[in-house]
Amino acid sequence: MARILYLTQVLPYPLDSGPKVRQYHMLRHLGRRHEVSLVSFTRADDPPEAIVHLGEICRDVHTVPIRRSAWRNLRAGVEGILTGEPIVVARDEMSEMKATLERLVSETQYDVIHADQLSMAGYGQLAARASAPHRPWTLLDEHNAIYVLTKRMADTEPSLPRRLLMNREARAFARYEARMVKAYDALLTVIPEDQERLLELFPSEAREALARKFTVIPICVDVDQVEPMIGQKGHPPTILHLGTMFWPPNINGVLWFAREVLPLIHAQLPDARFFVIGKNPPREVKALAVDPRIQVTGYVTDLIPYLMETDAFVVPLDAGGGMRVKILDAWRTGLPVVSTPIGAEGIMVRDGENILLAADAPAFAEATIQLLTDGALNQRLRTNARAWVEAHYSWQSVYARVDDVYERLLGEDARVEEEITL
Repeated sequence: MARILYLTQVLPYPLDSGPKVRQYHMLRHLGRRHEVSLVSFTRADDPPEAIVHLGEICRDVHTVPIRRSAWRNLRAGVEGILTGEPIVVARDEMSEMKATLERLVSETQYDVIHADQLSMAGYGQLAARASAPHRPWTLLDEHNAIYVLTKRMADTEPSLPRRLLMNREARAFARYEARMVKAYDALLTVIPEDQERLLELFPSEAREALARKFTVIPICVDVDQVEPMIGQKGHPPTILHLGTMFWPPNINGVLWFAREVLPLIHAQLPDARFFVIGKNPPREVKALAVDPRIQVTGYVTDLIPYLMETDAFVVPLDAGGGMRVKILDAWRTGLPVVSTPIGAEGIMVRDGENILLAADAPAFAEATIQLLTDGALNQRLRTNARAWVEAHYSWQSVYARVDDVYERLLGEDARVEEEITL
């Protein structure tokens, strides 16, 4: 049994976003075999009962309220420009988190420091240094190759100033991620493509040694937690998008679908409804509801009434990275999915069997119309999707691979120490 210090940038409960799903089930798995201390930033709307629940699967839970303001953003921008660091990393450097970590490592000798996502990578290294003379093993779970994700967002950003800023952030993230890959003893990615993208930051002669640090473990869900939905009848054809609506790729995807795809659907199915569910939709998304056939709900605590009426679950993304947990969630609830190829990236799919893929607006509209009108196809995708996620994305079986990573770390006598430069 190892003592693990597990660091997250968001409180990993309730399960209303992809990162939280990854973190929560990882904690459940690690907590079965090890003593896990969770340290997490919290937001004002995090429910107190979530911390209580996490305390039931972790040895102890420590939280630090995150502080955000226009002043902090401005200061982070100046700091990032002066130091070459990513601005969003500088924004969340907080003395309270540093003090919490320094206190914990002075009180407990941890065997492994497990940092979840790049946003906590710097804190993981700080905790490791503060543990001296003891040196714990360090593991970084890179949900995405952030420099690639940021570059993709820049490539689709219409505003020139924002595009320039995003390109600057992409370059800063590339340097920062390369530094963290070198610093950590082990790394996880959720898709093989992100491992390759991170290795591409290094000279070819360095990649073989660094590749030994990596393990690919997909995000998984708890299939046993929900029963497949049996769709209700007697309602207009219903399309659902579900996802946090302050995340730029989701915003752009919803706007594209509403402006480019939905009119093509309405030309054939004028009564088709489009539900947009997700936290903090911006003004331009809320404005879509001027059409009474579009409902922008914001955050919803009980999704079941919406899921019961969903005939097509859409993932209209043209940017992003890693895995879209929303597809796994749709599959486990037995919903038929239409996605762009980028939206389904990193997930094992079979086009026409467990998902429909479409790369442009006419194809996306046609695929959605098929699900709204072809009952046999709709049901086939529902059945196949549920069976597929049960077979390939159940955390109870897949996360056993994490044990191999921990056993390798805890049994190591020496770390991979390579003098590698960009």
